[in-house]
Amino acid sequence: MASDATHAAMSLHDHLPLLQVVVPMLAAPVCGIIGSRRLSWPLAFAASLTASIISVFLLLDTLDGSIISYHIGGWAPPLGIEYRIDAANAFVLFLVSIISSVVLLYARTYVGEVISASKHVLFYACYLLCLSGLLGVAATGDAFNTFVFLEISSLSTYVLIALGAERDKRALTSAFDYLVMGTIGATFFVIGIGFLYMATGTLNMVDISERIADMPDNRTVRAAFAFIVVGMGLKVAIYPLHLWLPGAYTHAPSVVTAFLAATSTKVAVYVLLRFMFSVFQPGFVFETYTLEFIILPFAILAMFAASIVAAFQTNLKRLLAYSSIAQIGYMLLGISMISKTGLTATVIHLFNHGITKGTLFMAVGAYVLQTGNSFFDRLEGLGKSMPWTSAAFVVGGLSLIGVPGTAGFISKWVLVQAALEKGWWVVALLIVASSLLAVIYVWKAVEVLYMRELPEGSTHVEAPLSLLVPMWMLAIASIYFGIDTSLTLSAAQTAAENLFLGL
Repeated sequence: MASDATHAAMSLHDHLPLLQVVVPMLAAPVCGIIGSRRLSWPLAFAASLTASIISVFLLLDTLDGSIISYHIGGWAPPLGIEYRIDAANAFVLFLVSIISSVVLLYARTYVGEVISASKHVLFYACYLLCLSGLLGVAATGDAFNTFVFLEISSLSTYVLIALGAERDKRALTSAFDYLVMGTIGATFFVIGIGFLYMATGTLNMVDISERIADMPDNRTVRAAFAFIVVGMGLKVAIYPLHLWLPGAYTHAPSVVTAFLAATSTKVAVYVLLRFMFSVFQPGFVFETYTLEFIILPFAILAMFAASIVAAFQTNLKRLLAYSSIAQIGYMLLGISMISKTGLTATVIHLFNHGITKGTLFMAVGAYVLQTGNSFFDRLEGLGKSMPWTSAAFVVGGLSLIGVPGTAGFISKWVLVQAALEKGWWVVALLIVASSLLAVIYVWKAVEVLYMRELPEGSTHVEAPLSLLVPMWMLAIASIYFGIDTSLTLSAAQTAAENLFLGL
């Protein structure tokens, strides 16, 4: 009996890469078929929590540099679809699933306040589809499968953003803009994959990498690289391909924005990393030139231009949306350095920015519930009437700036180290200078919250515990991972080593 139980447990552990994606994917249609408002949240939360637990096991299994290869249906690659888990995507799976579970704790109260009861089931079904799509993008080792999961997550995201139309009709326009831009990006991406298939006859990423290693001057391969970079550039919101992001983040329900800002663009950055370093590899001259002469200048431009635009915003959600574009610039800067330390900075910032932005948008969501919107003239003095919410916002703001003792500082410190390693002291100074711009727009929000008086007759009260608890879970994580970096830094370093070796 004991040996049978052990065998069963081992078999279940062997299937964890598949279960990571399948559990929320199956929960989505079940949620819709049952159609129960009361059961939809418990079902969504159970599926997300299961994915979170699985992601912890996968991350622990890959921290030593191991790679898990799971063959769907027992069909070995390159003919079959492979789920390939290493430290890089295990770290992304961990971020996405943990953020999802925390946001769902927040959603239990929030969704009831901002979305009509008749659409609750739709919300949770689309949320689970978005989650399973993002997890699938990170887990798969098949290029076309990546496109399929991208579309699953994108289509559900359009619906989630449009649900904000109950309070703000501009959410429909924002969802449509994102749909158009997202469709163009997906089309470019799948054309790139098609070119790779023409050149290699395979869709498995490892197999593609091996076959194009001897084709550095092949025009089809070069065209594939260009289409994939531009396509994913739209999904990542690389400056100047970012025009869909401010509207989507501003007009979507804050619970949706908190989830997307912490996960969606991070998964897209991971896809860029995977294709640039595992599939094409930095040995290709055309890739090196693209990173140094296109991605690098646009990354630096994003760091400054988006931060300056953020400083002039009068809407707090829109301010944080432009801040996200600037932070994406830091991630792209790390990629463009083509070094292990640079990749480490990108991977760790991907995680740290995720928990930071989750905190900030949850705090803004609590403000919106009290005031009806996130314009600064409606937020005056809320630091006094909503002290716990505002304190969480300040913690997130400090991490966004990169103040020592917060997760954001670790990211920027490693990025500065990477720049100095390459002798790019000017770039290191630019990183510090752009962080000072973050001080301006974060201080602008703090001034409104704490240094202005509450309007006469104000009835604003502190957010309920059901919103404060998940908000502070991420706020505390922003502090904890700024002090103890044993998990995040080791995972990021292992991921960077694997990526740099083209694994």
